[in-house]
Amino acid sequence: MPYHILVAARKTNRKTSQKGKIQGSQAIVIFWLIFIIVIISVFMVNAETIQRNFNIFKARLISPPSTEEIPLILDERSEEPVVLPPPAAPVVQEPADQRPPPVVEEPAASPHAPASERPAVQTPPPSRPQSEPQPQQPQPVQTRDRNIYFTQIDKDGQILHSRVMRKIPVSESPMMDALNILLTGPSAEELNRGLLNLIPQNTRILSAVVRSDTAYISFSEDFLFNTFGVEGYVAQLRQIVWTVTEFTNVRDVQILIEGRRLDYLGEGIWIGSPINRQSF
Repeated sequence: MPYHILVAARKTNRKTSQKGKIQGSQAIVIFWLIFIIVIISVFMVNAETIQRNFNIFKARLISPPSTEEIPLILDERSEEPVVLPPPAAPVVQEPADQRPPPVVEEPAASPHAPASERPAVQTPPPSRPQSEPQPQQPQPVQTRDRNIYFTQIDKDGQILHSRVMRKIPVSESPMMDALNILLTGPSAEELNRGLLNLIPQNTRILSAVVRSDTAYISFSEDFLFNTFGVEGYVAQLRQIVWTVTEFTNVRDVQILIEGRRLDYLGEGIWIGSPINRQSF
């Protein structure tokens, strides 16, 4: 074959192969364009469904995990997720002995039935109004008149005994009550009348006991100190003896100091034995 013909043939084959390559490249580009257009069309048609499923997936990622998973089923007709309710709790059947008894309704009486066959209707008795609780009245304190003896100085300076009556509440120790009233002294009205109490201040009664017809009365040591001298000692003893011998079961009084018997009180006033009203 001549050389120029061979060169021309080679040029022709080269052009043909290049043309074929160009056509093949164009076909591939057209295929991918068509594929991309189809994918975009599918996304555009199902955009709402894809967005809804994406939101559900996103909500599951954000929300805390639950103990029970609720399955989502996509309805083919509406393309919306359907939430299945959780399974119902099993019904626990109570034993026969714990079931409440059945309520039996009585048949209503016919209005046309005779009066003797109609069931009797029981009406509850009318409730009585409850009376309000009455406030408890304080019970009066029982008292008893007791004679108490104080001292009085007349115009001539003589020391006399003066009797007053006091209402003292009734108790189990009437002698102690009378002696305590005596130690309290005269009232304001009695002081205006000139009555005095010559028993030394701060004197306390420690005990008072009656044995046979003698009252044994124990005083504190303050009973030993009287600032009025001999007359004061005699006056204070007389107040004690005359007040105590008002009780019918007492004839005389034994004076004790802190539970001990002393012979003398002050300047030669004998108290070593029981004394009575005739001792003065």
